[in-house]
Amino acid sequence: MEFSLCNEMKNNNLENNIIREIPSLAYYLPNFITKADEEEIIKCVNKTPQPKWTQLSNRRLQNWGGIPHLKGMLAEKIPSWLQKYIEKISKLNVFEEMKEPNHILINEYLPGQGIMPHSDGPLFHPIVSTISCGSHTVLDFYERLETEKVEKTPKYQFSFLLEPRSLLILKENLYHNYLHSIDEKNEDIISEDRIKNLYLCSENYLNQQILLRSTRISLTIRHVPKVSKMKLKIGK
Repeated sequence: MEFSLCNEMKNNNLENNIIREIPSLAYYLPNFITKADEEEIIKCVNKTPQPKWTQLSNRRLQNWGGIPHLKGMLAEKIPSWLQKYIEKISKLNVFEEMKEPNHILINEYLPGQGIMPHSDGPLFHPIVSTISCGSHTVLDFYERLETEKVEKTPKYQFSFLLEPRSLLILKENLYHNYLHSIDEKNEDIISEDRIKNLYLCSENYLNQQILLRSTRISLTIRHVPKVSKMKLKIGK
């Protein structure tokens, strides 16, 4: 029977999943979801009606749970095929009490697509969890460098390899003081010096090994603290 590796051992002690030798704090869980879960997610994402998609220049995305806003997110019900992953992550007890995730951002990255260095920002509780489906990617981290008024060009620090079906959790210093990005590439080259979570990955990768990208679907699962008391109603 197919099962998630973390169900057997790693969920019981997240200390085993801490990515070492980086600023605190990141957890990496390979095989957090099963192949069947991954196939279901990709199927449901692909059959989502076109109006739910937002097309950007370098990728397209879906918001579930509402659209975060400074004035408060108008909450909408998250469908069951996504809600079960909120519950699965909540069981890890990574989010503080009463901070269960209530928002999922789905990004679709085609080969050659990526995202510029950014942070998740103040609209979210400072914990971010991401499930990857369909393809690997390499997530690069940059230290945020600021003076009193001028923000300098961020300085590259290290990378993580995100495998299909894996879960990455970022919090604390890594959330507040670092930017993360995905280069616009068709392939990634494994570097033992740059990629800091190779020892936690589900496979043994060789230094300088080339990994070809395919279409990647990411589920970024977060908690939005400020939610409007008004409920968004769809249909009747």
